[in-house]
Amino acid sequence: MAAEDSSKSRLQDDFLEFRQTILRGDVTTAINDSVSILERSRTKRERDPAIEAMIRMERALHVPNEPSLVGAELRWCADRMNALSSGSASHGVCLLNLAAWHRNRGETMMSLATHSGISLSKGHPIEIIGLSRLEVARMLVGLDDLDPAMRHLWSAREYLTKSGMSPEALSASLEWLDLALDEIVSDSPRMSVRVTEATPRSKPGNTWIPANPEDIREVVESLMPILLADVSGDERNDLGLILDAAEALGEDSWLEKISERVSEIQDSSVVAALQS
Repeated sequence: MAAEDSSKSRLQDDFLEFRQTILRGDVTTAINDSVSILERSRTKRERDPAIEAMIRMERALHVPNEPSLVGAELRWCADRMNALSSGSASHGVCLLNLAAWHRNRGETMMSLATHSGISLSKGHPIEIIGLSRLEVARMLVGLDDLDPAMRHLWSAREYLTKSGMSPEALSASLEWLDLALDEIVSDSPRMSVRVTEATPRSKPGNTWIPANPEDIREVVESLMPILLADVSGDERNDLGLILDAAEALGEDSWLEKISERVSEIQDSSVVAALQS
């Protein structure tokens, strides 16, 4: 048993090193190394079905192949991880990749259906749920179904913030704000209520609910310290959104804070808006 445990430990260490190689961007070396890891994961001595599934997933993503075969392989990996460790981070990653594959092929409804398999009730980690909700929201925006898109963006923002995934949380916040500024009504339900009370719709169709100004205020106040940490860059649509929000809500303090940095701002459209 000790020898067998040692062999499995070596396989797991090699698998972790494989992942680090992928993260470093050395995909060629990683894929070459994956051949041996895949073969070992199937042997009697080092058999590990989870590592086999995750290696096959990475190979499907990085080794050129017929698209239909890639999809079949990603589905196999998702099904295998569902059987082995449903609700785990690895299971969630498999579903995210399968959903992305469907989306890239223009199969939006299949992608949405795949994302529906990711949830708190199934035990998936909140960072996986946050990434899933962000992608679902983007597809719903593409379908012009903006009420659920705003709800998913709000949920993504909260999950990703709690997970410490700051860049992704920032994207979710800005994308939500961009939608919210289309229409603002003071007695609209708050996003927390909209998320909590959301129920399946009885019939298909696109829906829209105006944003509550207090939700916009909450998002902008959370964004300001992040965006003002560095105001450089030729295209700062994010700062433009804050200016639009300030105008919509009559919040002069936001304008003042950005105006204090005008000498550092490189986006000419933002500078022009501040000086108008």
